[in-house]
Amino acid sequence: MPSKPSKKKPVSKKPAAKKKSAPKKSVAKKKSAAKKPMNNKAAAAKKKAEIAKKAAAKKKAEIAKKAAEKKRIEAKKAADRKKAELAKKAAAKKKIEAKKAADRKKAELAKKIALKKKIEAQKKAEAKKKADAKKAADALRKKQMRERELEKKRIAAAKKKELAEKAKAKAIADKEKAKEKARLAAEKQAQREAEEKEKQAQREAKEAARLAAIAEKEAAREAALRAKRKPEPPPRPVIVKTEFVDGIQATKEFDLKFLTAQREALLEKRSLLTKQAVRLEDEANAMIEDVEMGDVQFDEEGGEGDTMVVERERDLMLSAQARQEVEEIDAALARIVSGEYGYSVHSGLPIPRERLKAIPWTTESVLERVGGIGRR
Repeated sequence: MPSKPSKKKPVSKKPAAKKKSAPKKSVAKKKSAAKKPMNNKAAAAKKKAEIAKKAAAKKKAEIAKKAAEKKRIEAKKAADRKKAELAKKAAAKKKIEAKKAADRKKAELAKKIALKKKIEAQKKAEAKKKADAKKAADALRKKQMRERELEKKRIAAAKKKELAEKAKAKAIADKEKAKEKARLAAEKQAQREAEEKEKQAQREAKEAARLAAIAEKEAAREAALRAKRKPEPPPRPVIVKTEFVDGIQATKEFDLKFLTAQREALLEKRSLLTKQAVRLEDEANAMIEDVEMGDVQFDEEGGEGDTMVVERERDLMLSAQARQEVEEIDAALARIVSGEYGYSVHSGLPIPRERLKAIPWTTESVLERVGGIGRR
């Protein structure tokens, strides 16, 4: 550590002597002016000497520090050399001990191998003896097995022959039974078809009677309505047509926006009904194909004939209804083009939009429908 610089001692100023007289005062001033430069030089030299002394002390301390560091490094190297020598000696000792242990182990292993060879030789002799005995026993057992196999084959052949004869007899019996069953099924089928035709005829007669009664009632109701009506119906109002855009004839009561929405609804409904009609017709035809292929059993165990006929008739009826509605939708689309859509086919008056939105292909108002004029 560098020594702290010494503080300068303040130069004491001696009080000047009392003035005795004016000439003495001027002489004292001259002497003090000559002495002041001498004191400054001495202080500077003293300061320089102190700095040199501090530098020498600092240098000496650094040299001592380097010498101590060098001594420490040499001591460490000596300790490392000593440690390496000790480790080398320990490794050599360990190697010698390991070699001795390996030699002992090798001797013990050789002794064990010799003993093992002796035991194995004894085992081989015993195994050979057992193998010879086993070989003789196996030969005897194989001979006995061959004899048993031959006996089994003889018994199996006899059994197979017996089973073949039984199977042949059973096949003949089954064939006769199948023929009898087919004959009975054909008779039952014929009887069932006759009964079904009779039932169908009865149903048709009932339906005809019902339709005749309905027609008679409708005729009476029409006659009563005609009697109540005025002799001359009011003249049909003229439909005022406006613009024709994209295959749509707008009118005074029904603009292009409403008619466009109605045409989209009609086309969507037509697509759904067409798909429904095709699906129902395919299902009905598939039932016929199943009957022709013999997939349906018309005997006491089957019982599917009546159900299939009813389902087929229902599918055909629903398909016909869907086709009829498609025709009505096509007529409504044609009226959109001609400008007659939305007007009653009976009175010529505009049908309310709410009814047209509910049934886009309708041709009459609710009042006309309730009054019995037209169909829908």
